[in-house]
Amino acid sequence: MAGRLVPAAAVILAPFWLSLLIMHGLFFPEGRTVLAQWGAARATAEGLGFALDMGARTAAYVMVFLLFSFTVRVPDLVAVMSARRVPPQFGYVLASTLTLAPAITGRLARIRNAQESRGLVLGGGPLARLAAARLQTIPLVLSLIQDAGERAQALDSRGFSDAGARTSYREVTDSAAQRMFRAVALLLAAAAVALRISGQWPEVQLPEVQWPDMLRGAPA
Repeated sequence: MAGRLVPAAAVILAPFWLSLLIMHGLFFPEGRTVLAQWGAARATAEGLGFALDMGARTAAYVMVFLLFSFTVRVPDLVAVMSARRVPPQFGYVLASTLTLAPAITGRLARIRNAQESRGLVLGGGPLARLAAARLQTIPLVLSLIQDAGERAQALDSRGFSDAGARTSYREVTDSAAQRMFRAVALLLAAAAVALRISGQWPEVQLPEVQWPDMLRGAPA
């Protein structure tokens, strides 16, 4: 699981962390404690603290979502939601979201293989690659639109929008360990929210760093 989770999270978080470092770590207007300065760029303790806080929050969101998407079984999720009387529209949207990226990746691979078999060259410079990407994007979008129409017709023919009780052939077990985990997770989440609202959440304190004079640069 870590072999899939860490690379996927790194691809998403690395550009975001870099942008936070540039925008807030070096150009934070409210920064007062200057750690280093290079012309107009100033590394301040306040800016680095803000960038660290925002980066940690976003990393937590991304890791939780990726872990959920990598571990959940979509058919089991839909069956459980249907058993809990969750509106089927919500379950369908959630299941489609979890399966959209793999479906697009597989469809794009098939389109690329079909075009390569007909002589499409993907190598060359940036312009050639851009032209090849355009030739792949058009059939991808058209196929997704056609697939959406076919799914809508299939769902309508099966009474997807009809009200009333529903049955499912899939039985999903709910063990005592899973119930205990959910209870503990809810308690920890409630405690974190209470600490945040009450102001008792620990603040991130960056250590004081003594930067050499040669790294401070000339004042702006």
